[in-house]
Amino acid sequence: MAIKTATDATFEDVVLHSDKPALVDFWAAWCGPCKLVAPEMEKLAAKYEGSIDVVKVDVDANPGLSRAFNILSIPTIAFFAPGKQPMGVVGFRPAEQLEAQFSLPQYAQAPAESTTPSDTASSSAA
Repeated sequence: MAIKTATDATFEDVVLHSDKPALVDFWAAWCGPCKLVAPEMEKLAAKYEGSIDVVKVDVDANPGLSRAFNILSIPTIAFFAPGKQPMGVVGFRPAEQLEAQFSLPQYAQAPAESTTPSDTASSSAA
């Protein structure tokens, strides 16, 4: 899964109006610890593909979002679950700590939820 990018103009559609939870990385190109966060976000994007959107926001290019969410230090990782208050942590955290902090495993989609081709094949064979 590709990590999405949100801007001042697109954040509402990409994160706030999404039907999926979103893990948002508020970062800047000059920020050393932000460079450490990037591979951890890649891991989470791959692990929770289809269940959780992973989104990056460049705070220098999007000052409106920085003000709106009171981002004073970066990296800040925020978790937005539909219908709930966002939660956030400041500073580098490994993927496993982010999973625990935001209880991400509860959002993982179980493969059994999807309809399999065998379901339709068995009903047509009758």
